[in-house]
Amino acid sequence: MHIIVVGLNYRTAPVEVRERFAIAEKEMQQALKQLKQTSSIMECVIVATCNRTELYAVVDRHHLCGHYIRSFMEQWFKLPRQHFTNHLYMYEDDKAIEHLFRVTSGLDSMVIGETQILGQVKDAFALAQQEKTTGTLFNMLFKQSITMAKKAHSVTTIGESAVSVSYAAVELGKRIFGQFNKKTVMIIGAGETGELTAKHLYANGATQVIVVNRTFERAAQLADKFNGIPYSMEEAAAKLHEADIVISSTGADGYVLDRSAVAAAMKRRKSKPLFMIDIAVPRDLDPAIAAVENVFLYDIDDLEGIVESNLEHRRVEAAKIETMIEAELEVFAQWYRTLGVVPLIRALQTKAADIHEDTMASMRNKLPDLDEHELKVIGKLTKSIVNQMMQDPILRIKEMAGEKHADEAMDMFVKIFALEAQLAEKQAELQAANDTIAAAEALKNKAPVRGAAPSLASVTR
Repeated sequence: MHIIVVGLNYRTAPVEVRERFAIAEKEMQQALKQLKQTSSIMECVIVATCNRTELYAVVDRHHLCGHYIRSFMEQWFKLPRQHFTNHLYMYEDDKAIEHLFRVTSGLDSMVIGETQILGQVKDAFALAQQEKTTGTLFNMLFKQSITMAKKAHSVTTIGESAVSVSYAAVELGKRIFGQFNKKTVMIIGAGETGELTAKHLYANGATQVIVVNRTFERAAQLADKFNGIPYSMEEAAAKLHEADIVISSTGADGYVLDRSAVAAAMKRRKSKPLFMIDIAVPRDLDPAIAAVENVFLYDIDDLEGIVESNLEHRRVEAAKIETMIEAELEVFAQWYRTLGVVPLIRALQTKAADIHEDTMASMRNKLPDLDEHELKVIGKLTKSIVNQMMQDPILRIKEMAGEKHADEAMDMFVKIFALEAQLAEKQAELQAANDTIAAAEALKNKAPVRGAAPSLASVTR
């Protein structure tokens, strides 16, 4: 079996392409079921966010898996593949596993180290489990990636530093005031940046927010979201004296506040300090404002210094997480290698049970005077001997299955205990089961039954 991921993200596809591959929450269950029914797919999970749509799958046909998944995408999204193939990436086996760890821990995000994706992967996995589209491999892999991501964010400080200008503006305000709960903040501009700034302020305890915008209705809409007070741009100067900190982010061509307006407001403030942060390009606040006594003016260049410093900090922390991912990849690889030993152990246990059963039958024939109680006691004792004899070999083969030369060790285990017949029987059972499944798929798809099922070795190792 093989693990693959096929997807597109903010690096490979612009938003006008990504939005064509959005999957509504109410449609996700059906999408999972349809993907699971796709040929060759044994397990699947779909991770769909505004920045990525990724299809994770355990497949039994390595060379055809990409074709089958692209066919699913054509059908589900109703787009011919030539319209999106150039935007897709596909990772297989170790690369796919590493990609999942990087996605879950935020290293593949547009904002490196963000934690929202962790919750999104967790929800995607939970839904896949609910819809029974996961199995042994993905139940282990996704749990491990989620656990590792939580640990990565708890033992590093990758998510603690601002990496957006609006967030940096709020962080600068926190450095100045410590807390916002007793301060009045004026946001000038109710666009996307202004709304993001308001969101960060509200999350950091700001309850006294004034929202100023050229269009009063838009100011009212934003203010309503954060229990703020809306004002028109014409009223900004008149209300400026009420603010302790001003953050401006409009798209105006000229200054929205000049030195004279600020100087007048400072007289009404009785020279209480006023901190003003201009995150607009071109600038909203007249640079001459900085000359007004007790006014502290910062522009976007000051903030970008904070952002770049924080990005460098996140890069350092990301390197630590990359090291953690390398260790987790080896842990998963060792676990995966041990799956191959399960059929061997079962074969040994089956052979031992058959020998024990034959021996007990022979004993009943040779010692007919033994009563049921005596036979039961002898059966338990002899079974205990058999189990104890198998205990160390089973323990050793489990250990050896995680080592580099696992295949050689398992082949030797089969030879030493002469398990060829038991394994052949299991393989025959598996072949019959796969033939039945293939026949059912062929009937469902009205297609001829495909070639032989994979060998036991390919399934279990």
